[in-house]
Amino acid sequence: MAAPAGPDPRDIRLVVFDVDGVLTDGRLYFLPDGTELKVFHVRDGLGIRRLREAGIEVAVISGRESPLVVRRMQSLGVEHVHQGSDDKLSVFHALLTELQLAPEQTACVGDDVLDLPVMRAAGLGVAVADAHPEVRAAADWVTRLEGGRGAAREVCDRLLAARHGD
Repeated sequence: MAAPAGPDPRDIRLVVFDVDGVLTDGRLYFLPDGTELKVFHVRDGLGIRRLREAGIEVAVISGRESPLVVRRMQSLGVEHVHQGSDDKLSVFHALLTELQLAPEQTACVGDDVLDLPVMRAAGLGVAVADAHPEVRAAADWVTRLEGGRGAAREVCDRLLAARHGD
């Protein structure tokens, strides 16, 4: 990732991930019968589990709705799954109220312009390597890896390393 900027990553208590383009590679797969497929990277999942084990909350906020996202997040123990809203900022503020957190205690990982309001409101805005140029320019951190290809794990590992003084 690019050199750290923004708040001290040790203060992060919630990480918000976008789904399409962050936890997946952003491509949409549809079978002839209309069935949708999504591909999640297993290492991203382990990173998310490790965040949760370290006491860092995890949430997803996605503009699209998919039962596959619910299923994957359930398998990782992620309770805060919000889908189907282009107004991600309102969802983010409601989540902060629910969890009694300040924006400075959050990180947001995104890839496209719909993620910018939350990235800017969060204490730490992170863009995946293949994010839209405007998103990369607005980010505090930019991952080396692309969305759906280990970028989420990279963020998780970096936050955990900061907590342990690595």
